[in-house]
Amino acid sequence: MEKKALRRAFADKLEELASDRKNLYVVTSDARGSVGLDHFFERFPEQSVEAGIAEMNSVGIASGLASCGCKVFCCGPACFLSARSLEQIKVDVAYNQSNVVIVGVSGGVSYGPLGYTHHSLHDIAVMRTFPNLNVIIPSDAVQMEKLTERLCDITTPAYVRIGRNPVQTIYKADASFQIGKANVILEGGDVLVIACGETVAGAAEACVSLKKDGINAALLDLHTIKPLDTGTIASYAKKASLIVTVEEHSVYGGLGGAVSEFIAQNFAVRTKIMGIPDEIPITGNSEEVFKYYGLDAGGIYKGITDYLKTRNVQTV
Repeated sequence: MEKKALRRAFADKLEELASDRKNLYVVTSDARGSVGLDHFFERFPEQSVEAGIAEMNSVGIASGLASCGCKVFCCGPACFLSARSLEQIKVDVAYNQSNVVIVGVSGGVSYGPLGYTHHSLHDIAVMRTFPNLNVIIPSDAVQMEKLTERLCDITTPAYVRIGRNPVQTIYKADASFQIGKANVILEGGDVLVIACGETVAGAAEACVSLKKDGINAALLDLHTIKPLDTGTIASYAKKASLIVTVEEHSVYGGLGGAVSEFIAQNFAVRTKIMGIPDEIPITGNSEEVFKYYGLDAGGIYKGITDYLKTRNVQTV
């Protein structure tokens, strides 16, 4: 299937929207190339701000522009925005309910070859604790385009994490997308698999393999981590013998944490969290890291089937 980088889809859609929205601004922290916004800056110099290698300043500038009535996309590497700029996101954006979208590019292990300093495997955990801040991880370019357009029409602050490299297209061009509403990729009743971001494609392949084994697996693309779509999760959790979450994030506090917090308080069903374990991850590209930690299609399939066998979970 066609592959396209989410950052490319984001930059293209943003440029399209900026033509008719003169209050739309982009702020970057020496990240025009990383985000794919070079052409945007050339075409819309008066709607572009380069803060340099100063992520904290970029968030402050974005919040200031928002206070003047602008819609602002503050873009930079996810690893830096979710660490160096955490106080500014917490106070300037979330606390003040600024009309700012923080776009963390090259999230997760996208910067894998650069090692642990450039990973962002904690960002979901911390961002979802800030009141007023939506947390969204789109899974393909189609979803990214629709999300960008939707974010231009609302004033709620958000943190959006996207990867760096081209990824498999999952959705058709006319697919629907709503912030805070999970997308049902596959129907099923035995096992409920919940994934987000770049793990959705692999999870879909794994679920197809499970069905061949007679295990009827449902798959939700939970692109919005906050607000959590508890209604859809609940409707599928009622039928499942096992819930499995898959994410490009630490096993602590991310998608798995959010889902488990809800499940533990409402349902008596086993939950397995698949993500990056509590260790310094290996250095390598995304494909290599995913395979090593069992987050590719084969690894997800094996992780689920092994769990079902060792825990003697009955799916029928």
